[in-house]
Amino acid sequence: MNIVPDKATIHRLQQLPQLFRKQDAEKIAPHTSIFLSRAAQKKFIHRINRGNYINSFLKGFPSVEKVACFVRPPAYISCEWALNFHGITLQSPMVCTCITLNSAVGRNRTIKYNGIIMEYSKIKPKLFKHFVNMEQYHIASPEKAILDTIYYRGSIPAMDELELDNINVDLLFEIQKDYPTTVQRVVRGLKNIE
Repeated sequence: MNIVPDKATIHRLQQLPQLFRKQDAEKIAPHTSIFLSRAAQKKFIHRINRGNYINSFLKGFPSVEKVACFVRPPAYISCEWALNFHGITLQSPMVCTCITLNSAVGRNRTIKYNGIIMEYSKIKPKLFKHFVNMEQYHIASPEKAILDTIYYRGSIPAMDELELDNINVDLLFEIQKDYPTTVQRVVRGLKNIE
């Protein structure tokens, strides 16, 4: 049985974007906590985590990338997810790694969304660059995704299966200068890269 919202609820939902925070709802709904609780129970909205919501009834469900970057801004998608996005690896990851300057990160700071785990990792401000602007999120460039993967994982999984033909080697070696020497050593050891 589908529940249809009343006119006041529809009016409030129309004023909210697809992804919104509790503070956004406070501007349009008196007794915000009650509004959010009832709207979530009736599945007009969906709670991502504390204070972050999806206006799913009127505006549908956004992509994993949009949600990941929205929850802990500023942020960009990287590692295996970005490698797959750019066609460097054909393996479909089940974890979307989101790199952020936000301090709320770590293993206990993962969020599950549509069967995908969004994992957050903090990075130094000097490394927070070399990502591409998409419609409503940012994603690491192919070269940056390789370096972030080495930085966070210690190596690149299934290196022999990677499609590296479209990598800008000069850019990769330029960017890697900002990373620790452990990352630089791994990059120098990559055989298929040149």
